[in-house]
Amino acid sequence: MTTVAGRPDVGSVAARLERLPHSRWHVKVRLLIGTVTFFEAFDQLLSASALPVLTRDWHLSTGQGTFAVTAGSVGMLLGALVAGWLGDRIGRVRTVTLGVAVTSLASLAVAASGGIEVFSLFRFVQGLGIGGVVPVAATYINEISRADRRGRFVLLYEMIFPAGLAAATLVAVWVVPHFGWRAMFVIGALPALLAAVLPRQVVESPRWLLARGRTAEAEQVIARIEGEVARATAAPLPRLPQPAAAPAEDPGASSGRLRELFTGRYLRRTTVLSGLWFVAYYVNHGISTWLPSLYTRYFGLDLTTALVYTLWSNVTGLLGTLVVALVIDRAGRRPTLAVALGGTALTLGSLALTGAVSGGQVAVLASCTTFFVYAINAGLYLYSPELYPTRNRAKGAAFGGLWNRLGVIIGPITVGAILGAGGSLSLVFTQLACVAAVGAVIALFAVETKGRTLEELNS
Repeated sequence: MTTVAGRPDVGSVAARLERLPHSRWHVKVRLLIGTVTFFEAFDQLLSASALPVLTRDWHLSTGQGTFAVTAGSVGMLLGALVAGWLGDRIGRVRTVTLGVAVTSLASLAVAASGGIEVFSLFRFVQGLGIGGVVPVAATYINEISRADRRGRFVLLYEMIFPAGLAAATLVAVWVVPHFGWRAMFVIGALPALLAAVLPRQVVESPRWLLARGRTAEAEQVIARIEGEVARATAAPLPRLPQPAAAPAEDPGASSGRLRELFTGRYLRRTTVLSGLWFVAYYVNHGISTWLPSLYTRYFGLDLTTALVYTLWSNVTGLLGTLVVALVIDRAGRRPTLAVALGGTALTLGSLALTGAVSGGQVAVLASCTTFFVYAINAGLYLYSPELYPTRNRAKGAAFGGLWNRLGVIIGPITVGAILGAGGSLSLVFTQLACVAAVGAVIALFAVETKGRTLEELNS
């Protein structure tokens, strides 16, 4: 299915992408975008690793510690909103490149800060970049994936994110005690090198180019991709099915409008997705942000042991992401998300009922929790772009990121408020378990998307 003059339409571009066998081209793109995501995840947890040292050296109160942690999260919230608009307007690759540059430069500024105010200011700026990169990068990976294997393809890429979180903790175990917290932020500036490489090595999404009316460029890009795949596989490409495998999306302007996310069938999708994002990251960051400090403050553990225990949680989270990558194309998005949220509620409830009596006990059950939580987070980065048409896909994914960041902000603030008021750890884990249980109910109303092309889901 092509337009006159041989120019592609949505259906032909989708069909040409869907027929491509997995190749070195896919590996290259996933590796480069994945490296970006790895460092964005690495940078995201730097405050949590630095907080115990900052609290001691700068004599921070619980409120100041909460402020330092949430400043970056507020930046991520605003960054997600801006990046969603930019991703649909100037392109996926350009937006990711810009976000990487902002993240890296701000990381150097954080490393040079001399007080909590300057530290928090540049963590806010760094958050703008982190919040913008992750949802738009996930959107891009979705748009180059085949429908029948999209879950595994996207989620194996998404494993890079928890790997980055685990790496941040692992590096902190050695770097912070020996070289100080500033060295961590210097390491976090390394992605600046990727900002120069990315636009040269990763082509723009042909689906996005076509949605913007740039049909000649879309044809050039899809032809370039086909050429690279053919060379990599050393075999002719499969023939295009007749008629083309994917229908066109709903007709509309090449530039989507934000209000479309709240009308017709998209209203339900946006509502459910927003609730799931909020719950997932409220729970995730309510735990992960405070874990190192809980180990040192409540159980008297030394910093190295606290960071090692935190590393356990990140490693089990990585395992959870791998498991969900292997099952989500078979089980489907809705059952997978509902089970993972239910598992999160169960493990947190167990932690609350047992009373959190030792650091080792908290470490074991918190690690079980992150197994489920990271699976949820990865699943949502796959699920969000599937729900929206190309013209609004980055906005839709980023709007989910808005609720994600609200959870990132409110979760740690709530935990900090409970601890600051003298509340018990059991109360902390009880309220997190209740939130996760609400999320499991919300997941039951999710639209199933497995095995369907992006165009079929939005035609």
